[in-house]
Amino acid sequence: MNEPQHFHNPSLRGTLRQQVDMSKHTSWRAGGTAERMYQPANLDDLLVFLHGLPDAEPLYAVGLGSNLLVRDGGLRGTVLLMHAALDELRIEPDGTVYTQAGVPGAKLARFAALHNLQGAEFFVGIPGTLGGMLAMNAGCYGSETWEKVLRVQTVNRHGEVHTRTAADYEIGYRHVALREPSEEWFTAAWLKFDKGDGEIARQEIKALLNKRIASQPLNLPNAGSVFRNPPGDHAARLIESCGLKGKQIGGAQVSEKHANFIVNVGAATAADIENLIFEVQATVDQKTGIKLQCEVRIIGETE
Repeated sequence: MNEPQHFHNPSLRGTLRQQVDMSKHTSWRAGGTAERMYQPANLDDLLVFLHGLPDAEPLYAVGLGSNLLVRDGGLRGTVLLMHAALDELRIEPDGTVYTQAGVPGAKLARFAALHNLQGAEFFVGIPGTLGGMLAMNAGCYGSETWEKVLRVQTVNRHGEVHTRTAADYEIGYRHVALREPSEEWFTAAWLKFDKGDGEIARQEIKALLNKRIASQPLNLPNAGSVFRNPPGDHAARLIESCGLKGKQIGGAQVSEKHANFIVNVGAATAADIENLIFEVQATVDQKTGIKLQCEVRIIGETE
């Protein structure tokens, strides 16, 4: 397939690669091949790349790939790899924290503690980058991302930058959508945390990390929690109550340590994982009448 002429723009400073194995860019370590991947040098370079990009070119923004399943048939179009590019993190003069979309949650939590801010500790429990956290209102340990957001910066596929606030979005549990739909990606946010004792924050981060290690199967490739918790209940409890812990399809297994995790126990295909997701949903629905909602983003072509 001939590349659009745009990809040969001499002013671009980032890295463009062809036929990229997405199993190396997703935390499940499974999935097909992306037609193209562009890793911008920084935000300005991303804007140059997007400006004038053909309207028909499919685009996918990816951070650490920790909440993502790419089907085995791969992706047509271009993956924008954000996590090593959009990595600026700073304290603004007004005391807010400016964080670009590629910054991992753990780095954000530690940065805030270093600057004697409290309230960012929970980010250490989210295995992704800010862009993904903003897109799904990720949360854990009783806190959610958008509770800390003052405003966000987005970019559309034409390279136009917007500054938005929570009022521009419908925000709920693991749900964020523009009130006036537009194809945009988060590039940064300004977050507000309380002034506090950095040492207390560091101790809380350590405690949350220990809790995470004790309760989650971090030794095997996974994508974090697979299903949203239904109102007033926990997906893990429901899955376990249906006898699904340890259930396996191919190389994909419902974790024996935490039932809301699906782990790659060896050479799992994306189809193994997706079929196991369907199997869990069907069994829980049949036995409890509750329809579990998947919170993992599933993209790409089946083989």
